[in-house]
Amino acid sequence: MPDELSRLYGRLGFADRVVYSNFVASVDGVVTFGSGVSAGSVISGKNPADRFLMGLLRACADAVVIGAGTMRATPGHLWTPSHVFPDLAAEFAALRQRLGLSPEPRLVLLTATGDLNFKHPALVKGAIVLTTRAIAEQIGSRLPPACEVIALGAGKTLEIKHAFGELPKMGFDVVLTEGGPTLMGELLKARLVDEMFVTLSPVLAGRNKEHRMGMVEGVELLPNVPVWSRLLSARRHGDFLFLRYALPSSRPTP
Repeated sequence: MPDELSRLYGRLGFADRVVYSNFVASVDGVVTFGSGVSAGSVISGKNPADRFLMGLLRACADAVVIGAGTMRATPGHLWTPSHVFPDLAAEFAALRQRLGLSPEPRLVLLTATGDLNFKHPALVKGAIVLTTRAIAEQIGSRLPPACEVIALGAGKTLEIKHAFGELPKMGFDVVLTEGGPTLMGELLKARLVDEMFVTLSPVLAGRNKEHRMGMVEGVELLPNVPVWSRLLSARRHGDFLFLRYALPSSRPTP
């Protein structure tokens, strides 16, 4: 890595083919709010160290994969390294050049319904949209010219294994998912996640009437299907903890 990135984070490496996730969670396990607010910024308080890590993880990836719900919750966002940490845009670009990557990671959007804001800046900038054949026919002409839509199957649901199986065919071997808890649940159920990065923010979110999700939704693991992870690293910056875990299906980490 460039010297400044190494100074701030230390050593970071990935297998040749890997899927890794990134979440920020409150001390009491909340990662989303039910109101459509961009929960990550609120939970982290836009902590500079967390935003730096977001940029660094994006800078290492061939592609960033999100779900439509994540895009709806962040109407002005771009899933690029420089968007979250512009102060190190040059260093992120240098890292990508050293890794032999394109100037920015490709955004891959998963949607089973086509419920999108077609004027979202990330779509205007360009994204690969993976969806069903029926939805592809409905939204293909409405997407900005910079987008590419790929139809996967004729059913009403988007098969997560099929979708992620397409990524290596597109040349995307190092994949970051910044999708929400439901997508994370699908990925864990299909055993498609190799590593998890979890920022633990020193804030309490609480729960009452509003539905606030944890990091994994839509699949029950304990007590019958425990998924034990292995701690690869733990870093501290002030009152924040930055944790990296390997999952059972993980490949060796450099």
